[in-house]
Amino acid sequence: MTLNASHPLMDGRTADSPLITAYRGGKPERRPVWFMRQAGRSLPEYREVRKGIAMLDSCLKPELAAEITLQPVRRHDVDAGIFFSDIVIPLKLAGVDVDIVPGVGPVLGTPIRTAEDVARLPQLTEEALEPIREAVRLTVAELGSKPLIGFAGAPFTLAAYMVEGRPSRDHLGPRTMMHADPQAWNALAAWAADASGMFLRAQLEAGASAGQLFDSWAGSLSLADYRRHVAPSSARALDHVRGLGAPLVHFGTGTSELLVAMRDVGVDVVGVDYRLPLDEANRRLGGTTPLQGNIDPALLAAPWPVLEAHVREVIAAGAAAPGHVLNLGHGVPPETDPEVLTRVVKLIHSVEP
Repeated sequence: MTLNASHPLMDGRTADSPLITAYRGGKPERRPVWFMRQAGRSLPEYREVRKGIAMLDSCLKPELAAEITLQPVRRHDVDAGIFFSDIVIPLKLAGVDVDIVPGVGPVLGTPIRTAEDVARLPQLTEEALEPIREAVRLTVAELGSKPLIGFAGAPFTLAAYMVEGRPSRDHLGPRTMMHADPQAWNALAAWAADASGMFLRAQLEAGASAGQLFDSWAGSLSLADYRRHVAPSSARALDHVRGLGAPLVHFGTGTSELLVAMRDVGVDVVGVDYRLPLDEANRRLGGTTPLQGNIDPALLAAPWPVLEAHVREVIAAGAAAPGHVLNLGHGVPPETDPEVLTRVVKLIHSVEP
């Protein structure tokens, strides 16, 4: 399983880009930065093109998904595009009844809570992923030498939505299921792993130069539960893309105690949220793993001198890691002033790598 010769990583377009260089532990020509949710509600041009179009529908219109992915690259001069989609798109494409309800988040028509429910789940097909491949092809054609980052939801986060049927504060449903009915849990986690893995592979094969597995809710787990009930399915998702040669990133929120276990599922880069300083994250990971992070999104609305000092602190804290990509320690808040993000990017690029 290898990328074709015309892939941006293989034909010279992105292999030496600042982002890929840092992901691989090298010294880039400029300090790379991108933001999670950089393509989204903080941009007026995003709100304009999304008018009257439901979230999941916008993800499945290739031209629109490509345009939204490109908007923040044009505006902010970030060092990568992050593919505009949603972690529940693989469910939707498989035929699961799921929608994004404004103000709520992903909601399933029927939660998945028993072994029988899991057995009835439809299987995602390669054919169903064609709109994703087309959107990636369109995006990559416009990005040129800037890499596109593909992404997928980690199996625990996907399965958590499926068990609860909607967003949850404490994820009691999936945490109970993994202990009360481990056979059903393992089957569900395997289904989610394959769906996410196929989704990520479709993006990478179509032209994305790196991939990120995003575990929004893993922070609700103990280390023991993560290692026993979650890490195997995350590794299974990554097995779908492991041989391609694209750098792989693993990021979760509230996962400071899980960083080593998350790295050990088999990734090149670990994303760190805003709760843990990067120098401490680097120490915990043994000083051998490139890091991504971890500007606190709350400070984007602070006075500029406060934000600038914080960004410089993050740069300094990440300096000891083998590679460092600047990022937020979570996504861009919708109310963020886009001009502030542009200014942050300029500041980061002005600091010698």
